Amino acid sequence: MTSSKNGLKAITIIEAFKGLLSLLVGFGLHALAGQNLEQVAENLVRHTHLNPASHFPHIFIHAASSVSSTNISLIIIGAFAYSVIRFIEAYGLWKGFIWTEWFALLTGAIYLPFEIYEMLYHPHIVSVGVFFLNLVVVGYMANLLQNKRKTRNESHMKIENI
Repeated sequence: MTSSKNGLKAITIIEAFKGLLSLLVGFGLHALAGQNLEQVAENLVRHTHLNPASHFPHIFIHAASSVSSTNISLIIIGAFAYSVIRFIEAYGLWKGFIWTEWFALLTGAIYLPFEIYEMLYHPHIVSVGVFFLNLVVVGYMANLLQNKRKTRNESHMKIENI
């Protein structure tokens, strides 16, 4: 039982970290709202001594130039909503609420097809790492829930035999 609690605590930390990261992105975008995002992206690329003409910095600058003020507002709202969901999930997992265990399984499993697509068509060490981390979380949660179900069924059978 201790190993399952340790595993849940590890997943809780991952979910809380994702919530914190999303919250920081939301605040960062909020701070940048109203500014020329293309210029901000170019300055960031220059500050990190990257070549603006190379592949990834160019994509970053192009993406920043195509964000409108309406889009950035929606992205900020989405980032804050995502962080709230991750914090609720982390709290529920920490407290051992069964519904958050199911929620962690389902929300992790939803991303798997997209992560597989990303690995196949845009292979990168980050996409592979994210996929395998998510696969471990989904597998762990599925195993945990299956073991709880098995234990519950065994205790029901013992009660019926009494």
